[in-house]
Amino acid sequence: MNEPRRSALERIWAVLARPSAKYSLIALLGIGFAAGIVFWGGFHTALEATNQLEFCISCHEMRDTVYQEYQQTIHFKNRSGARAICSDCHVPRDWSHKMLRKMKASFEVWGKIVGTINTPEKFEKERMRLATDEWARMKAADSRECRNCHGFADMEAKKQKPAAQREHAKAQQQAKTCIDCHKGIAHLLPKEYKDDDEE
Repeated sequence: MNEPRRSALERIWAVLARPSAKYSLIALLGIGFAAGIVFWGGFHTALEATNQLEFCISCHEMRDTVYQEYQQTIHFKNRSGARAICSDCHVPRDWSHKMLRKMKASFEVWGKIVGTINTPEKFEKERMRLATDEWARMKAADSRECRNCHGFADMEAKKQKPAAQREHAKAQQQAKTCIDCHKGIAHLLPKEYKDDDEE
């Protein structure tokens, strides 16, 4: 019974492995190269589309909660007119870390499908867990996404308020990262959150 099946597979492999009588090797390589470019372009376009603000707030869970909070922050509107969107803070720029983040985000869609955060009440119930996961991710990456725009070496400390100068100097000495001190910079802190100083 397995013999006819094996011979069918062998026949298919033989057709695939045999050189084409109709097309030259150069034509086949050219077609493969062009198809690869089209595939890569489509993949890259789709990947970048998922980094747009419109995509991020296309579900009401994000649009009605964290997006509303973000609109009240300096990352949304400020004197210089520079705006950081969701992907600037939540998606790494380099390829390998970006792909890992996108894969993890695809699993997070499960929460949308099963309705884990589909009401404001459910979202608030999960806010501490969601925030803690994101803070841990940022801490593990040494606040890589923050540093795309902010870096100790780029700061003009003299133009900062004295408290900020002190805290940034201390952070550098203690090898702290942005998220150690700047939780709640773009979204409300969970009600259960206790600052290290409060504990």
